[in-house]
Amino acid sequence: MSDLKKHISDTLKDAMRAKEKQRVTVIRTILSECKKIEVDERIELDDARVLAILDKMNKQRKDSNQQFIDGGREDLAAIEQEEMAIISEFLPTPLTDEEVGEIVKAAITETGATSMQQMSAVMAIVKPQVQGRADMAQISKQVKAQLG
Repeated sequence: MSDLKKHISDTLKDAMRAKEKQRVTVIRTILSECKKIEVDERIELDDARVLAILDKMNKQRKDSNQQFIDGGREDLAAIEQEEMAIISEFLPTPLTDEEVGEIVKAAITETGATSMQQMSAVMAIVKPQVQGRADMAQISKQVKAQLG
């Protein structure tokens, strides 16, 4: 079991002891998603894959939150925000714009990219380094700006 997954399981136990219903529900959802992938693919998840799952779940909540706000359902938006906060506890600290810029610059240097046609090569190097720590849309903008 990966260290991150073990940490999530331990947090679930603590939340159950503290009778934190919402927290238990969200953490069980995280573990359920991990288990589903492990069973479907017959693998043991590593920390990077668990981070990718958490990142995806957080992005889904962010999208739902925006839709609820646009639809005037602040009550449902508040629930999504609570869930995002719980999921974010397991994500590493976000990168600053400067740190992202440095990572992108290093990837461009490493690949020797000079045009937008080589953006996918740069993104392939950057993505594993920033998984769960930065929004991929922001990364894409930075890559375009530096290549553009």
